[in-house]
Amino acid sequence: MSVRDDETELWRRARENDGSAFAELFDLHHARVYGRAIALVGDVHEADDIAAAAFFELWRKRRSISLVAGSVRPWLLVTTVNLSRNARRSTARYRHLLRDLPHPEPRGEPDAEAAETSNRLAESLRRLTPIDAALFVMTALEGVPIADAAQTVGLKAATARVRLHRARTRLRAELQDLRPDSEPVVEVSPS
Repeated sequence: MSVRDDETELWRRARENDGSAFAELFDLHHARVYGRAIALVGDVHEADDIAAAAFFELWRKRRSISLVAGSVRPWLLVTTVNLSRNARRSTARYRHLLRDLPHPEPRGEPDAEAAETSNRLAESLRRLTPIDAALFVMTALEGVPIADAAQTVGLKAATARVRLHRARTRLRAELQDLRPDSEPVVEVSPS
């Protein structure tokens, strides 16, 4: 049995919803399709997307696609060319849009004090557990209600309130020197 006969049989099975036959066709042609995509768009991530889309379209249209010279490769390559052209046009439209958008006026030098505060807050947040940091960011910085924040991180609201209180107390203590006009925080350790 020749390679062409093997592919014809694989395609017949794939058209009848045989996923393993389609996987063999994928293995047989993926490198060529990906290589053509990368040659056309020059970006590995975009080429990955294009190759995946070409095989998706092959699967989606499998009942209406006929083999050319006993292979699906010609159909895949034409589809890859078309998808690449569409991707390039889309990228060009996107860049054109970005170029034409109004740009904000450049600001002066960044405020050194604000930058220090931001850096210190970020460092303090990194020292919290991921859940406590997420609770603080969602509630204190993004205005998410505590019940919603608790649900997002998989806690009960009461548990989230306790954890958030402890996180705020810790952050206040660590960042106290940034607001010298406020009262010092005395951290009470749980008994």
